[in-house]
Amino acid sequence: MKALVFGCTGQDGSLLCRSLLRQGIHVIGVSRSSNPNLSTHQQLGIANAVELTTADLCDFREILELVALHNPDEIYNLAAQSSVGLSFQQPVDTFNSIINGTINLLEVVRFSGSGCRMYFAGSSEIFGNTTQPADVTSPRQPLSPYAIAKDASFNTVNVYRQAYGMKCVTGILFNHESPYRSSTFVTRKIVEGALRCRLDPDHKLRLGNLSVSRDWGWAEEYVEAIQLILRAERLEDQVICTGRAVTLEYFVDRVFGELGMDWHSHVTLVEELLRPSEIEFSVGNPQPMQATHGWRARKDVDGVITALLASVSVAG
Repeated sequence: MKALVFGCTGQDGSLLCRSLLRQGIHVIGVSRSSNPNLSTHQQLGIANAVELTTADLCDFREILELVALHNPDEIYNLAAQSSVGLSFQQPVDTFNSIINGTINLLEVVRFSGSGCRMYFAGSSEIFGNTTQPADVTSPRQPLSPYAIAKDASFNTVNVYRQAYGMKCVTGILFNHESPYRSSTFVTRKIVEGALRCRLDPDHKLRLGNLSVSRDWGWAEEYVEAIQLILRAERLEDQVICTGRAVTLEYFVDRVFGELGMDWHSHVTLVEELLRPSEIEFSVGNPQPMQATHGWRARKDVDGVITALLASVSVAG
């Protein structure tokens, strides 16, 4: 088997590549950069096992040649600008990388006549505030440029599956963490900030709104789930989540508490870190995924925090 992984150097892409390699699948990792950051691949011990190539997901001819050359069995579209906060500053780049890249890839697969299966990385951000645990039938109210782009791409993948009979599907992932998370994400900022505060009591961790609630899971488990979705006999979009939401304040309190500190003495709340539009409460419904695929998250937020701190301690 061959798998083409777009966005192969990010958190999810790197963990997915490792998972696929362990199954004996030949992995072609695609990056926009001719000099990609392979630090996560090196940490995972896969730097020399993934066949790396460079391509722009928005370049039809380039992607067509890539698919024709490798004739993959599976394609995973994990590429694009992935920061909600940054999408407010760079909405055009966000729309281009998510929407245009997704449509271009779908068109390449359709035009080439490839019978491969294609996975699109959706996001829980498309639901906006959830009044009850969300599944694929729940109302969607995207509140950021990132979420709007993800919602449009989710709809597009669904149309191509229905209209053209293509083997494409979306996994709508709620927040998921690992030691390989980018430093632009608040969970890594909190963990690293708390550790710095332990070393330097005068250091202040600057955060924004701590009242927001999120459904946090473990990225390595979610990578297992997306493969189940893509390889199912009947392709159906699915929500991947834990079903438990806690506030960011809870997350901060648990991290500092695990390190024997009171966060109130080390955290400064600053208005400039508030987003123009924010989701206050977000939680998913894990039941459809469990009923259809027998998958359920093993780590909820408490397990995630413990694992993150343990991984940082080992790395240190």
